[in-house]
Amino acid sequence: SNRIPHTRAGPSLLLRFKFLLLLQKPYPPRIAGRRSSTPRKSSTVEGYSRQRASGGTVGEEVGFGAGMEAQATATVKEALAALYHHPDDTIRTAADRWLQKFQHTLDAWQVADSLLHDESSNLETLMFCSQTLRSKVQRDFEELPSEAFRPLQDSLYGLLKKFNKGPPKVRTQICIAIAALAVHVPVEDWGGGGIVNWLGDEMKSQQEFIPSFLELLIILPQETSSYKIAARPERRNQFENDLCSSANVALSLLTACLGFDELKEQVLEGFASWLRFCHGITAATLASHPLVHTALSSLNTDQFLEAAVNVTSELIHFTVSRDSCGITEQFPLIQILIPHVMGLKEQLKDSSKDEEDVKAIARLFADMGDSYVDLIATGSGDAMQIVNALLEVTSHSEFDISSMTFNFWHHLKRNLTGRDSYTSCGSEVPIEAERNRRMQLFRPPFEVLVSLVSSRVEYPEDFHTFSEEDRRDFRYARYAVSDVLLDATDVLGGDSTLKILFMKLIQACGSGAEQNQNWQPLEAALFCIQAIAKSVSIEEKEILPQVMPLLPRFPHQEQLLQTVCSTIGAFSKWIDAAPAELPILPPLVDILNKGMSTSEDTAAAASVAFKYICEDCRGKFSGSLDGLFQIYHVAISGVGGYKVSSEDSLHLVEALRLAIITILVAFNMSPYLFIHNSNQCGYHDASARPC
Repeated sequence: SNRIPHTRAGPSLLLRFKFLLLLQKPYPPRIAGRRSSTPRKSSTVEGYSRQRASGGTVGEEVGFGAGMEAQATATVKEALAALYHHPDDTIRTAADRWLQKFQHTLDAWQVADSLLHDESSNLETLMFCSQTLRSKVQRDFEELPSEAFRPLQDSLYGLLKKFNKGPPKVRTQICIAIAALAVHVPVEDWGGGGIVNWLGDEMKSQQEFIPSFLELLIILPQETSSYKIAARPERRNQFENDLCSSANVALSLLTACLGFDELKEQVLEGFASWLRFCHGITAATLASHPLVHTALSSLNTDQFLEAAVNVTSELIHFTVSRDSCGITEQFPLIQILIPHVMGLKEQLKDSSKDEEDVKAIARLFADMGDSYVDLIATGSGDAMQIVNALLEVTSHSEFDISSMTFNFWHHLKRNLTGRDSYTSCGSEVPIEAERNRRMQLFRPPFEVLVSLVSSRVEYPEDFHTFSEEDRRDFRYARYAVSDVLLDATDVLGGDSTLKILFMKLIQACGSGAEQNQNWQPLEAALFCIQAIAKSVSIEEKEILPQVMPLLPRFPHQEQLLQTVCSTIGAFSKWIDAAPAELPILPPLVDILNKGMSTSEDTAAAASVAFKYICEDCRGKFSGSLDGLFQIYHVAISGVGGYKVSSEDSLHLVEALRLAIITILVAFNMSPYLFIHNSNQCGYHDASARPC
């Protein structure tokens, strides 16, 4: 047995110490030279071939004697047994550390290869050795002499066939190792036609191993972007070019595999992999290709939906890639793709559909919208159908699905509002006319968008049970909705967007929110209103004069109060410009005062809002001097229940000082005594000077 002997009381202390010493002992050092054409004295190609025929392995090619091999192999087995099965954490940690160091040694080539060919190796050994051999090929290929390539290729090829039926994870590691080997060596080393042609010959002659060959075909283009492979840039670029030139051969091999029903999902995965890698195939070729037909027809099957979505998504990206010949040349393929995607619209609302399948379909619609936004922005009839479908995705109850469309709405807004989108219109007059036409055409969808996303920011009923990570995700979701609302204001205008959100606020007020029974819709509507504050004109006279008097009536629930305070600060410039006959400032100051003494979160929002109010509304505090003095002294003394942080207190005190000084100067009163007294209280700012 390769395991450490156990007794009922556990391993003896002697054995434990012996094993720890063994693991801590460094492996015998070897000099890892650069890949050289000079053979090592201890091995020859002929010698390796004889050994391989009788069960020899890669190690003979790097000068590894049989005695050393047996010793190293036994040690690796013992370390793996300790890593996975020993009850002592110290032993397991030491074994793990030793095995990691071993993977970087020259001897790892031989041991890993030998154990992979050993029929008695268990799954743990196979996983470790396949990962080791893969990393050696990726990272340390230049340790080997040049004549080691053929034995290594033969060994990996044998392993690929050996693990044809699994374990799948081991087979994948072998495929990655072969792909890495192909990156390292020139195309001639694979028989002149490159690895894809070599693979095609093997697939034709040994069809029983097609699952392994197919996985290698899938992995090859994926590994071109792997920088775990220590290849020189010029060699990597040459490999990419060689592989791309073999794309049509690869697609032919994938097409041939369509005859095996059990491999259909793998074939689609391989097609997506090659599309992602190489865009050199013409759209006309793809439009009539059997692989495209298979992928699109599989969109309506549950079994192959995800694989079909991946292919269709790559086809969409293909039509707008930099390597394509322009959108016009891609129309034969686009005209096939869009109807098939649109045919999935009803499945978005199918409650019996698996959530992961719905996510895949939603992602496909989002990809279509992002990729074809220039076409959609023209406002054709077909384009508006796509927009309506994307609104369906946005309306989905799951935020993860709904938010997939947010990038599309941003890109559409940029297209509608940017001048570069209208350069083909010629002179200024046609540009403006076309811009107005499109903006009017897309107003209804953006109005619906505002209504849809505004409800996404509601606090859940169980928010108090959220973990810190869940709370952070919720905050990020609200920020994302804020961005969408700002995009909408660029199309609709800030004042028009405000009207839509105000209707949400009125609905919330009528649902009992003012009695603290259902504050979440109220807070959500108010959050959205403050999110677009910068887009609302300070001359707005219809909605905000109705909103501001409502704020003092709202309950002082913590999250709601925090949003109320933020809203006051966000509209400070509008409050300053509000008509004198609208006495809204004193009650708003009272709200901020309440916010600073409720909680740390409300205090932070209230202090920032107070800073903006003091900066922007100084001239409106003429009747509030006593109140400002009181707030000022509470803030600098720390007595009075404020929960403002030290940093926020500094900003708040300075803003109050400026507001008070402005009032004193307006009434021809000297501010010098106030500044002197405030400095006596312990707050000093060298920039403050008597007026």
